[in-house]
Amino acid sequence: MAARTSAPEKRPGFFKQITALFRFTREAYPWLPWLLIGILLVGVGVGIGIGFLIPPLVWWSVLLWGVTGLMAGILASLMTMTRLSTKAMYRKIEGRPGAAGHVLSTSLGRNWQTSDMPVAVNPKTQEAVYRAIGRGGVVIVGEGSRGRLTRLMNEERTKVQRVAQGVPITVIYLGNGEGDVKIDDLSKTIKALPKKIDKTTMAAIIRRVDSVSQSLASLPIPKGVDPTKVRAQRPR
Repeated sequence: MAARTSAPEKRPGFFKQITALFRFTREAYPWLPWLLIGILLVGVGVGIGIGFLIPPLVWWSVLLWGVTGLMAGILASLMTMTRLSTKAMYRKIEGRPGAAGHVLSTSLGRNWQTSDMPVAVNPKTQEAVYRAIGRGGVVIVGEGSRGRLTRLMNEERTKVQRVAQGVPITVIYLGNGEGDVKIDDLSKTIKALPKKIDKTTMAAIIRRVDSVSQSLASLPIPKGVDPTKVRAQRPR
């Protein structure tokens, strides 16, 4: 019988993560290697130039400034690749069901409470509604066709208003049309909302909304109503 092991799963090392990030980003931006090389060369060039300009002019001073420029170039390269990889990720998931949930659950940070699961969904058309609660109030995000989302969005907004009177509620439709917010602008649009409530009020709103969601989920299903539709439109 094979011996059981309790050792935690080994995570990939730093260089493996960087390699995977580079490969992923290069698929979207084939010119990435040349950009990174250019940033490194500029960093080294700037460092050497500073070494020649600052007296006394000695070889070891120029060398040290060149190494400093190289380190700065590596840092700038990593920052550039990280930003491009984020854009590549948004480009890859744009238009796919669940894209909004992924962005909300991974990009807003600890100041917002959200989930990658929708609070309401149309099972036929896959339109979905997501909710985020933070210092900026309550944000309701619709993913799909605006016309088919209107009813679900209004229902969610009405439910929140009942338990969070006076708290700002922001409604966002994802898309590329007029008045819509693009997927790559979603997190920064939410983070840019002015802080209107404190942490105590935020925690109270979260409890109230969760309580209402659980109450609605426990309601009996009337006869003649399709259970799949009821579950799909209830908050989870």
